[in-house]
Amino acid sequence: MSDETTDRDPATVETDAEIHGCPVSDSRGQVVVHPPRDRYVEVVKALADDGYAVCVDVTCVDYLAHMGRVLPDGVERQRFEVIVNLLDLGNRRRIRLRVQVPEDDPTLPSLFDIHPGTEAMEREVYDMFGITFADHPDMTRILMPEDWVGHPLRKDFDVGEIPVQFKEANA
Repeated sequence: MSDETTDRDPATVETDAEIHGCPVSDSRGQVVVHPPRDRYVEVVKALADDGYAVCVDVTCVDYLAHMGRVLPDGVERQRFEVIVNLLDLGNRRRIRLRVQVPEDDPTLPSLFDIHPGTEAMEREVYDMFGITFADHPDMTRILMPEDWVGHPLRKDFDVGEIPVQFKEANA
């Protein structure tokens, strides 16, 4: 199948389809592209050229307990998966990317140069999951204190407690 798949109705995408040379699947009627990590930025740029000019979300999932999840043939399962949701407002289309990120090298290139609005989203993924985005303009914590140790949304992060301090409370 050619790259014109992005112009088709998502419900008609075959499971052996490819977009920009990457495996494609369907998730509840939405086209999902599975680019390899080394082609992540290239595929996002190509999709931007296809009209997907808005990045609405960058997030992550830790599949530590679900390594047997279903992925298209040729996609190697990794512990982490970075998910990117793109919109083509002119043609009223949406597409999702799912990129496998290995536990022993949790890095991806930043999308900041293509979609500057991803700056805070990539920082959140870094803060919560420990995925580092290379060439990011400010790869620092955004939600947790700078001195926080660990990444709270990793499945192996110990659940603890933080003492809550109330103004004017008698201890």
